[in-house]
Amino acid sequence: MVSSGGFTGLPGAVAVSRLSVYDWPAADGLCGGTPHLHLTCSEAYVVVGGRGAVQTLTTSGFEVTPLEPGTVAWFTPGTVHRLVDEDELRITVLMQNGGLPEAGDAVLTLPAEYLADPEAYAAATVIPAGAPEAERERIARARRDLALEGFRALHEAEGPEPLVAFHRAAAALVRPRLAEWRARWSTGARAAAAATGEQLDRLERGDVSHLAEAVVRARRPSALGKFGMCGRLDVYEETS
Repeated sequence: MVSSGGFTGLPGAVAVSRLSVYDWPAADGLCGGTPHLHLTCSEAYVVVGGRGAVQTLTTSGFEVTPLEPGTVAWFTPGTVHRLVDEDELRITVLMQNGGLPEAGDAVLTLPAEYLADPEAYAAATVIPAGAPEAERERIARARRDLALEGFRALHEAEGPEPLVAFHRAAAALVRPRLAEWRARWSTGARAAAAATGEQLDRLERGDVSHLAEAVVRARRPSALGKFGMCGRLDVYEETS
C-alpha cells in the first residue's frame, strides 16, 4: 500500500463495510447482533438507514446510544458493544487499522470456559465458508445467543472486576496472533502516518513531486451478505 508517492490505501488505513443488522430476536426480546470487543481497533458507525441502538459496556458502566440516519457513533478498544435492530438498521462501518479486525481483532463475550480454551472458542465461533447458507445462519445465531449469555453476566455483575477479567481472557486468547497483527499494522496504519510525515518533509523542502504521483482507485464489494458478528456484511477487499 506504499508507493513512492506515499500510502495508497483507504484514508488513514481504515477498513469499510456495509452492515444490515440482524433482525433475529434474542432471549431478552431484542433483535440484533453479537456482543464483542476489539483489542486494538476503534470502530465507527455511520447510520444510513433504519433505527436502532448500540449497547456498550466499559469499566465506566453500561450505556445505550440511539442510532438513526445521520448519527455517527464511535468507540475505542475495550468497549463491549451490541447492536440492536429496531427497524431495518443499516450502517456503514469504519474500522481502524484495516486488516486487523479481519485478522481476528475481536473477541466475543462467550462464557468464561470458552475463553479459556482456544479450541472450544473456535468451535463455537467459526462459520465454515463452504457450509450451506442455512447452516451458516444457524451457527451465527447460536454464537450470538451464547455471547449474549456472557454479556448478560458482565452487565449484571457488581463492579468492574468481571469485565476486567474478560479483558485479560480476551488478550490471552489473541496473543498468538500479535506478530501477524504487528506486521499488518506496520504496512497499514503505521505506513499511512509515515507517508504523511514524508510529505510534510518534502513540502518543507519545496519538493512537490509526490503531487504528480496522485492516483485514483475504486472498489465494488468483494463479498455480499456475509454472516458477520452484528449482521449481514458487504465487505471490500483491502485496498492497495
